[in-house]
Amino acid sequence: MSHLPPSAEDLPRWRAAARIASEARDLGIRLVVPGARRRDVAEAIEGFIRSKGAAPAFPANLSRNDEAAHFTPGPDDAVEFEAGDLVKVDVGAHLEGAIADTADTVEVGGSRRYENLIRAAREGLRAGIAEVRPGGAVDAIGQSVAAAIRARGFKPIVDLTGHSIEAYLLHAGKSIPNVPGHSSATLVEGEVIAIEPFATNGVGAIENGPFGNILRFRSDPGPADPVLAGLYARFRTLPFATRWASRPEEAAALRRARRTLQAYPVFVERGRGRVAQAEHTVLVGPSGAEVLSAPLDG
Repeated sequence: MSHLPPSAEDLPRWRAAARIASEARDLGIRLVVPGARRRDVAEAIEGFIRSKGAAPAFPANLSRNDEAAHFTPGPDDAVEFEAGDLVKVDVGAHLEGAIADTADTVEVGGSRRYENLIRAAREGLRAGIAEVRPGGAVDAIGQSVAAAIRARGFKPIVDLTGHSIEAYLLHAGKSIPNVPGHSSATLVEGEVIAIEPFATNGVGAIENGPFGNILRFRSDPGPADPVLAGLYARFRTLPFATRWASRPEEAAALRRARRTLQAYPVFVERGRGRVAQAEHTVLVGPSGAEVLSAPLDG
Protein backbone atom coordinates (compact mmCIF):
# COMPACT_ATOMS: atom_id res chain seq x y z
CA MET A 1 0.00 0.00 0.00
CA SER A 2 1.49 3.33 -1.09
CA HIS A 3 1.57 6.35 1.20
CA LEU A 4 3.04 8.74 -1.36
CA PRO A 5 1.57 11.30 -3.78
CA PRO A 6 0.66 9.74 -7.13
CA SER A 7 3.43 9.34 -9.68
CA ALA A 8 3.10 10.81 -13.16
CA GLU A 9 2.32 7.31 -14.42
CA ASP A 10 -0.51 6.96 -11.89
CA LEU A 11 -2.16 10.32 -12.57
CA PRO A 12 -4.43 9.10 -15.39
CA ARG A 13 -6.04 6.72 -12.87
CA TRP A 14 -6.64 9.55 -10.42
CA ARG A 15 -8.13 11.72 -13.14
CA ALA A 16 -10.39 8.90 -14.29
CA ALA A 17 -11.56 8.20 -10.75
CA ALA A 18 -12.38 11.90 -10.35
CA ARG A 19 -14.45 11.97 -13.54
CA ILE A 20 -16.45 8.99 -12.32
CA ALA A 21 -16.92 10.54 -8.87
CA SER A 22 -18.09 13.85 -10.33
CA GLU A 23 -20.61 12.10 -12.60
CA ALA A 24 -21.87 10.07 -9.63
CA ARG A 25 -22.20 13.25 -7.55
CA ASP A 26 -24.25 14.93 -10.26
CA LEU A 27 -26.42 11.82 -10.61
CA GLY A 28 -27.10 11.95 -6.88
CA ILE A 29 -28.07 15.62 -7.06
CA ARG A 30 -30.61 14.78 -9.79
CA LEU A 31 -32.05 11.84 -7.85
CA VAL A 32 -32.61 13.72 -4.58
CA VAL A 33 -36.24 14.72 -5.12
CA PRO A 34 -39.34 14.66 -2.90
CA GLY A 35 -40.44 11.10 -2.26
CA ALA A 36 -37.16 9.46 -3.26
CA ARG A 37 -35.92 6.92 -0.70
CA ARG A 38 -32.50 7.65 0.77
CA ARG A 39 -31.34 4.05 0.40
CA ASP A 40 -32.39 3.93 -3.26
CA VAL A 41 -30.43 7.11 -4.02
CA ALA A 42 -27.32 5.90 -2.20
CA GLU A 43 -27.41 2.55 -3.96
CA ALA A 44 -27.94 4.21 -7.35
CA ILE A 45 -24.87 6.41 -6.80
CA GLU A 46 -22.74 3.48 -5.70
CA GLY A 47 -24.07 1.28 -8.50
CA PHE A 48 -23.15 3.92 -11.07
CA ILE A 49 -19.58 4.07 -9.73
CA ARG A 50 -19.27 0.29 -10.01
CA SER A 51 -20.79 0.32 -13.51
CA LYS A 52 -17.91 2.54 -14.64
CA GLY A 53 -15.32 0.04 -13.43
CA ALA A 54 -14.46 1.86 -10.21
CA ALA A 55 -15.43 1.18 -6.60
CA PRO A 56 -16.92 3.55 -4.02
CA ALA A 57 -14.10 5.06 -1.95
CA PHE A 58 -16.67 5.41 0.84
CA PRO A 59 -20.45 5.02 1.09
CA ALA A 60 -22.53 7.69 -0.59
CA ASN A 61 -23.13 10.28 2.13
CA LEU A 62 -26.61 11.83 2.10
CA SER A 63 -26.58 14.04 5.20
CA ARG A 64 -29.64 16.26 5.64
CA ASN A 65 -30.34 19.68 7.14
CA ASP A 66 -28.30 20.06 10.36
CA GLU A 67 -26.34 16.88 9.58
CA ALA A 68 -23.04 18.04 8.14
CA ALA A 69 -21.49 14.70 7.17
CA HIS A 70 -21.12 10.95 7.68
CA PHE A 71 -24.65 9.70 7.20
CA THR A 72 -25.39 6.87 4.80
CA PRO A 73 -28.60 4.83 4.87
CA GLY A 74 -28.61 1.53 6.75
CA PRO A 75 -29.74 -1.79 5.25
CA ASP A 76 -33.39 -1.26 6.21
CA ASP A 77 -33.67 2.51 5.72
CA ALA A 78 -36.99 3.47 4.13
CA VAL A 79 -36.94 7.24 4.82
CA GLU A 80 -37.91 9.48 1.90
CA PHE A 81 -36.57 12.93 1.10
CA GLU A 82 -39.02 15.76 1.72
CA ALA A 83 -39.40 19.14 0.05
CA GLY A 84 -37.21 21.65 1.86
CA ASP A 85 -34.55 19.15 2.94
CA LEU A 86 -31.01 20.45 2.46
CA VAL A 87 -29.00 17.42 1.33
CA LYS A 88 -25.24 17.07 1.04
CA VAL A 89 -24.37 14.55 -1.69
CA ASP A 90 -20.80 13.51 -0.83
CA VAL A 91 -19.33 10.90 -3.17
CA GLY A 92 -16.05 9.04 -3.48
CA ALA A 93 -14.73 6.72 -6.18
CA HIS A 94 -11.45 4.87 -6.49
CA LEU A 95 -9.61 2.95 -9.19
CA GLU A 96 -7.10 0.58 -7.59
CA GLY A 97 -6.77 2.96 -4.66
CA ALA A 98 -6.63 6.21 -6.65
CA ILE A 99 -9.30 8.18 -4.79
CA ALA A 100 -11.52 11.11 -5.69
CA ASP A 101 -13.80 12.82 -3.16
CA THR A 102 -16.38 15.42 -4.20
CA ALA A 103 -19.62 16.91 -2.89
CA ASP A 104 -22.37 19.41 -3.57
CA THR A 105 -25.61 20.42 -1.85
CA VAL A 106 -29.17 20.39 -3.15
CA GLU A 107 -32.37 21.81 -1.70
CA VAL A 108 -35.08 19.21 -2.25
CA GLY A 109 -38.01 20.53 -4.22
CA GLY A 110 -36.22 23.66 -5.39
CA SER A 111 -37.79 26.19 -3.03
CA ARG A 112 -34.48 28.16 -3.03
CA ARG A 113 -34.85 29.07 0.63
CA TYR A 114 -31.20 28.10 1.19
CA GLU A 115 -29.81 29.24 -2.15
CA ASN A 116 -27.43 31.74 -0.55
CA LEU A 117 -26.16 29.16 1.92
CA ILE A 118 -25.39 26.75 -0.93
CA ARG A 119 -23.68 29.56 -2.83
CA ALA A 120 -21.59 30.39 0.23
CA ALA A 121 -20.17 26.87 0.32
CA ARG A 122 -19.49 26.85 -3.43
CA GLU A 123 -17.86 30.28 -3.35
CA GLY A 124 -15.75 29.19 -0.41
CA LEU A 125 -14.60 26.21 -2.45
CA ARG A 126 -13.63 28.36 -5.43
CA ALA A 127 -11.79 30.79 -3.19
CA GLY A 128 -9.85 27.99 -1.55
CA ILE A 129 -8.89 26.41 -4.86
CA ALA A 130 -7.51 29.76 -6.04
CA GLU A 131 -4.89 29.60 -3.27
CA VAL A 132 -3.46 26.22 -4.34
CA ARG A 133 0.16 26.28 -5.55
CA PRO A 134 3.38 24.45 -4.66
CA GLY A 135 4.81 25.89 -1.46
CA GLY A 136 1.59 27.75 -0.79
CA ALA A 137 0.36 28.03 2.76
CA VAL A 138 -2.54 25.78 3.73
CA ASP A 139 -3.61 28.63 6.01
CA ALA A 140 -4.21 30.81 2.95
CA ILE A 141 -6.84 28.33 1.81
CA GLY A 142 -8.59 28.56 5.19
CA GLN A 143 -8.45 32.35 5.12
CA SER A 144 -10.02 32.55 1.66
CA VAL A 145 -12.68 29.91 2.36
CA ALA A 146 -13.77 31.64 5.56
CA ALA A 147 -13.81 35.10 3.98
CA ALA A 148 -16.01 33.94 1.10
CA ILE A 149 -18.50 32.21 3.39
CA ARG A 150 -18.66 35.14 5.82
CA ALA A 151 -19.16 37.56 2.91
CA ARG A 152 -22.58 35.94 2.39
CA GLY A 153 -23.45 36.27 6.06
CA PHE A 154 -22.81 32.67 7.10
CA LYS A 155 -20.23 30.84 9.20
CA PRO A 156 -17.65 28.27 8.15
CA ILE A 157 -17.68 25.16 10.32
CA VAL A 158 -14.43 25.43 12.24
CA ASP A 159 -13.94 21.78 13.19
CA LEU A 160 -14.48 20.17 9.78
CA THR A 161 -11.60 20.21 7.33
CA GLY A 162 -10.45 19.07 3.95
CA HIS A 163 -7.61 16.59 3.78
CA SER A 164 -4.75 15.17 1.78
CA ILE A 165 -5.41 11.93 -0.12
CA GLU A 166 -3.05 9.08 -0.89
CA ALA A 167 -3.49 5.63 -2.41
CA TYR A 168 -6.14 3.70 -0.44
CA LEU A 169 -6.00 6.44 2.20
CA LEU A 170 -8.86 8.93 2.12
CA HIS A 171 -7.58 11.05 5.02
CA ALA A 172 -3.81 10.89 4.60
CA GLY A 173 -2.73 13.11 7.47
CA LYS A 174 -2.67 16.72 6.25
CA SER A 175 -5.73 18.75 7.21
CA ILE A 176 -7.03 21.61 5.02
CA PRO A 177 -8.97 23.83 7.47
CA ASN A 178 -11.83 26.08 6.39
CA VAL A 179 -10.78 28.87 8.75
CA PRO A 180 -7.44 30.63 9.28
CA GLY A 181 -5.00 30.04 12.11
CA HIS A 182 -5.25 26.24 12.23
CA SER A 183 -2.37 25.10 10.01
CA SER A 184 1.29 25.92 9.48
CA ALA A 185 1.65 23.35 6.67
CA THR A 186 2.52 24.10 3.06
CA LEU A 187 1.40 22.43 -0.13
CA VAL A 188 3.72 20.09 -2.03
CA GLU A 189 3.73 19.78 -5.81
CA GLY A 190 2.15 16.52 -6.89
CA GLU A 191 0.05 15.91 -3.79
CA VAL A 192 -3.71 15.40 -4.00
CA ILE A 193 -5.98 17.23 -1.57
CA ALA A 194 -9.70 17.58 -0.98
CA ILE A 195 -10.95 21.09 -0.23
CA GLU A 196 -14.41 20.93 1.34
CA PRO A 197 -15.99 24.03 2.85
CA PHE A 198 -19.04 23.65 5.09
CA ALA A 199 -21.20 26.76 5.50
CA THR A 200 -23.92 27.13 8.12
CA ASN A 201 -26.48 29.52 9.55
CA GLY A 202 -25.84 27.91 12.94
CA VAL A 203 -22.97 28.38 15.39
CA GLY A 204 -20.22 27.07 13.11
CA ALA A 205 -19.21 23.90 14.95
CA ILE A 206 -20.26 20.27 15.05
CA GLU A 207 -20.91 17.58 17.61
CA ASN A 208 -21.22 13.82 17.32
CA GLY A 209 -24.67 12.49 16.58
CA PRO A 210 -25.85 8.89 16.19
CA PHE A 211 -23.99 6.15 14.32
CA GLY A 212 -24.03 6.94 10.60
CA ASN A 213 -23.94 3.31 9.36
CA ILE A 214 -20.29 3.68 8.27
CA LEU A 215 -17.32 1.60 9.47
CA ARG A 216 -13.61 1.37 8.63
CA PHE A 217 -10.90 -1.18 9.42
CA ARG A 218 -8.14 0.47 11.43
CA SER A 219 -5.70 -2.25 10.35
CA ASP A 220 -5.53 -5.68 8.73
CA PRO A 221 -7.36 -8.13 11.04
CA GLY A 222 -5.28 -11.04 9.73
CA PRO A 223 -6.36 -14.45 8.41
CA ALA A 224 -7.68 -16.04 11.62
CA ASP A 225 -11.31 -15.12 10.86
CA PRO A 226 -11.94 -15.94 7.17
CA VAL A 227 -15.12 -13.88 6.90
CA LEU A 228 -13.41 -10.86 8.40
CA ALA A 229 -10.37 -11.38 6.20
CA GLY A 230 -12.65 -11.41 3.18
CA LEU A 231 -14.24 -8.13 4.23
CA TYR A 232 -10.83 -6.55 4.70
CA ALA A 233 -9.79 -7.74 1.24
CA ARG A 234 -12.84 -5.93 -0.17
CA PHE A 235 -12.56 -2.66 1.71
CA ARG A 236 -8.95 -2.37 2.93
CA THR A 237 -8.82 0.71 5.19
CA LEU A 238 -11.47 2.65 3.25
CA PRO A 239 -14.84 3.42 4.89
CA PHE A 240 -17.71 1.06 4.05
CA ALA A 241 -21.46 0.88 4.70
CA THR A 242 -23.08 -1.62 7.01
CA ARG A 243 -25.47 -2.42 4.14
CA TRP A 244 -22.47 -3.60 2.07
CA ALA A 245 -21.80 -6.31 4.67
CA SER A 246 -25.32 -7.17 5.80
CA ARG A 247 -25.31 -10.97 5.31
CA PRO A 248 -25.69 -12.61 8.73
CA GLU A 249 -22.20 -14.10 8.77
CA GLU A 250 -20.67 -10.76 7.76
CA ALA A 251 -22.63 -8.80 10.37
CA ALA A 252 -21.56 -11.33 13.01
CA ALA A 253 -17.91 -11.03 11.96
CA LEU A 254 -18.06 -7.25 12.25
CA ARG A 255 -19.54 -7.52 15.75
CA ARG A 256 -16.63 -9.79 16.73
CA ALA A 257 -14.15 -7.27 15.34
CA ARG A 258 -15.38 -4.11 17.05
CA ARG A 259 -11.94 -3.33 18.49
CA THR A 260 -10.36 -3.26 15.03
CA LEU A 261 -13.09 -1.11 13.50
CA GLN A 262 -13.68 2.63 13.51
CA ALA A 263 -17.36 3.63 13.65
CA TYR A 264 -18.34 6.99 12.19
CA PRO A 265 -20.92 9.12 14.00
CA VAL A 266 -22.99 11.60 12.06
CA PHE A 267 -21.57 15.11 12.45
CA VAL A 268 -24.40 17.42 13.54
CA GLU A 269 -24.25 21.22 13.60
CA ARG A 270 -24.03 22.17 17.26
CA GLY A 271 -26.58 24.97 17.00
CA ARG A 272 -28.86 22.83 14.79
CA GLY A 273 -28.29 25.20 11.91
CA ARG A 274 -28.62 24.15 8.30
CA VAL A 275 -25.38 23.07 6.61
CA ALA A 276 -24.24 23.25 2.98
CA GLN A 277 -21.09 21.60 1.63
CA ALA A 278 -19.08 21.81 -1.57
CA GLU A 279 -15.97 19.78 -2.32
CA HIS A 280 -13.42 19.05 -5.01
CA THR A 281 -10.38 16.81 -5.27
CA VAL A 282 -7.44 18.91 -6.40
CA LEU A 283 -3.95 18.10 -7.65
CA VAL A 284 -1.25 20.57 -6.60
CA GLY A 285 0.18 21.22 -10.06
CA PRO A 286 3.41 23.01 -10.92
CA SER A 287 1.70 26.38 -11.38
CA GLY A 288 -1.51 25.95 -9.38
CA ALA A 289 -4.54 23.77 -8.87
CA GLU A 290 -5.73 21.11 -11.27
CA VAL A 291 -9.32 20.40 -10.25
CA LEU A 292 -9.68 16.67 -10.80
CA SER A 293 -13.42 16.52 -10.11
CA ALA A 294 -15.55 18.43 -12.58
CA PRO A 295 -16.40 22.07 -11.81
CA LEU A 296 -19.61 22.73 -9.90
CA ASP A 297 -22.25 25.02 -11.33
CA GLY A 298 -23.47 28.12 -9.60
